[in-house]
Amino acid sequence: MIHNFRFLTLAPLLLGLLGCSLKNHAVNMVGDVLASGNSVYEADADVELVGDALPFGLKLIEGLLEESPNHRGLLLAAARGFVLYSYVRVADRAEVLEDVDLDRSRALRLRAKKLYLRGLTFGLRGLEVSYPGFGGKLFANPEDAVVGIHNRKKKQKDLPLLYWSATALGLGISVSRNDAGMLARLPEVDSMLDRALTLDESWGEGSLHEFAIQLASARPGKADYQTLKKHFDSALALSGYPRAGLYVAYAEAVSLPQQDKPKFRALLEKALILDPDTDPSKRLVNVLAQRRALRLLTKIDDLILDLETNKRPEGAQ
Repeated sequence: MIHNFRFLTLAPLLLGLLGCSLKNHAVNMVGDVLASGNSVYEADADVELVGDALPFGLKLIEGLLEESPNHRGLLLAAARGFVLYSYVRVADRAEVLEDVDLDRSRALRLRAKKLYLRGLTFGLRGLEVSYPGFGGKLFANPEDAVVGIHNRKKKQKDLPLLYWSATALGLGISVSRNDAGMLARLPEVDSMLDRALTLDESWGEGSLHEFAIQLASARPGKADYQTLKKHFDSALALSGYPRAGLYVAYAEAVSLPQQDKPKFRALLEKALILDPDTDPSKRLVNVLAQRRALRLLTKIDDLILDLETNKRPEGAQ
């Protein structure tokens, strides 16, 4: 999203010195830079530093979008940025506070949902540049809406927008417990994710498969464990180096509902032994996943009942 902090700091001053046509050209150049590659935020292991720094970048991007409202690169950067900020700074805090301050946790979950939906708005705007009216069509008929995203020359540009739009809405649903209106939007997430997988399942080194596993935890009813295992295997095969989040997501989506404590523990421990520095571009998400793994391990006896301890000894009356 943001690659050069010094460049971004100077950008508003430089743009203010330019004429209208030159300013638009400069904004578009900035947007192209922001849309390419991973962000310096995602490569940082200091979660608190990233959380504090992100708002500046997000407001700058929104300001640039005032000048160039249809720049897909800027819209992608905004979608990705709001999802990242909500995940890092807001939703993570809500989870930490859940056991000690339920009211505060609920308030943070509500804020996280609003930020995720803000990210979704930017993602859909990015898709609507090439597919006018896509957002409304997606809401009305998700399966039909995504069929039009098929041009192979454009798919590499569409896939990031599809992924971050689906992620924004999916995570928004995941923090909206008992919200029937949000749950009703799961078909939108499914359709965007399925279309992205159809276009290129290898995109993002297995990120699409990993997200499919994460989404299972927000879905009501019993999960399709065979399908989740296929997504897990595909994500492992496609990733250059396993992500901690993949093991945590699979533990929560499969081992937790199955109440399989040994497998649950083993998956979380696998997440913890990974070295976040092995893949610097994913350092932040790995650190966050490992923090989540530690929290889950501390609560493992509350999450999964040890049925063996509840059995009566032989001969007991």
